[in-house]
Amino acid sequence: MGTVGQPLRRSILTGGLVATVAALSSCSSKTDSTKTENAANADAAKTSSPSASTQGSSSADRPDSPWAAFARLMDGNRRWVDGKLLHPDRDPSQRQFVAEEQDPYGVVLSCIDSRVPPELLFDTGLGDLFVMRTGGQVVGPVVTGSVEYGPMTSGTPLIVVLGHQRCGAIKAAYKALKDNKPLPGNLQAIAEALRPAYEQTEKTKHADPVDAMIRIHTKQTSADLRSNADLAPLVKKGDLAVVSAYYSLDTGRVEVLTGAPSA
Repeated sequence: MGTVGQPLRRSILTGGLVATVAALSSCSSKTDSTKTENAANADAAKTSSPSASTQGSSSADRPDSPWAAFARLMDGNRRWVDGKLLHPDRDPSQRQFVAEEQDPYGVVLSCIDSRVPPELLFDTGLGDLFVMRTGGQVVGPVVTGSVEYGPMTSGTPLIVVLGHQRCGAIKAAYKALKDNKPLPGNLQAIAEALRPAYEQTEKTKHADPVDAMIRIHTKQTSADLRSNADLAPLVKKGDLAVVSAYYSLDTGRVEVLTGAPSA
């Protein structure tokens, strides 16, 4: 290939350099403009987001009475039913806020069923609830101790025992107890824990005995916790409410069975 003369080569290089600088300058200008626009949009979104004012909340916002805690939970369930979720307390600032210590306003004892996650159906976030989940929300010493932890150590004002529609654990226990055929492995321990509810269910005819047993067991469990030697004094003083409730898989609605606190 031939060589290009120096003047011509310098002219080509200089022209190319000027064009390149101009292009980079234009690109930079567009990038800066885009960054500014994106930042403005992000700020606007944060301001207009319904959850912005509820995230990273201080301990002063924590409900300090059974009624206030109950009202907040039920408000969250209404949002879940209506599909108007706030997703509160679920951002990095809340994660940092609760990293050193926690102060939940409620305790929920519910089933292990994958369709019944308390944090979602009550539209809560990090640091809002103590949650225990067992098959058929059955209790034993360890579970009871876990339920007692919040009220006895940090004054958590509300306990909710949450049963739910079409509970597989209670359905299996009902059949096993009725047919007198033990369930395999440690599943039988769940059935035995549910025996009082089964016996109560069998005393009366029900159109749906399994659903009746779910409700009976949920009410029995909450009554046992309410009269618990350690929790009863807190209930008597009005510092704690123990509520039994039933969750509908069909509608997403939580129905209160017993123990709703008054304002």
